[in-house]
Amino acid sequence: MKSILTTLREDPAFETLLHALNKVSLLEVLANAEKITLFAPDNQAFTRINLEEIQLDRSKLTDILTYHLVDGEHPFEGLEAEENIYTRNGKHLTAHLEAGELRIDNAALTRTDIRCSNGIIHVIDNVFLPQFSGWYCACC
Repeated sequence: MKSILTTLREDPAFETLLHALNKVSLLEVLANAEKITLFAPDNQAFTRINLEEIQLDRSKLTDILTYHLVDGEHPFEGLEAEENIYTRNGKHLTAHLEAGELRIDNAALTRTDIRCSNGIIHVIDNVFLPQFSGWYCACC
């Protein structure tokens, strides 16, 4: 079984994500981490944000990318029960149903449970933005 990093590198849908991860030295985390879940925005998801501007601020880019990393394996079945999913940047993602479809923060899951030697990848159609952390939660 391949690592998360190798799996991403073999799929052209993740070129933008890999480029961004490389800019903030996070590629090694995906190669060596023990059991993580990556909510991976595909290339199309990155067209919805101004990545060029965000990349000018290394700290902001790091915050955004670590907001997509969750310690431990979180398979699709069970995500709905996890109302708050705590990320590596210290903020939480919110799982909720919208029109009967599970969404994590502002993203739909387009592919789920891509199993890797060091965790799981879920492909999402939007980039998570940590400044909006938790606003999807009905309790907030």
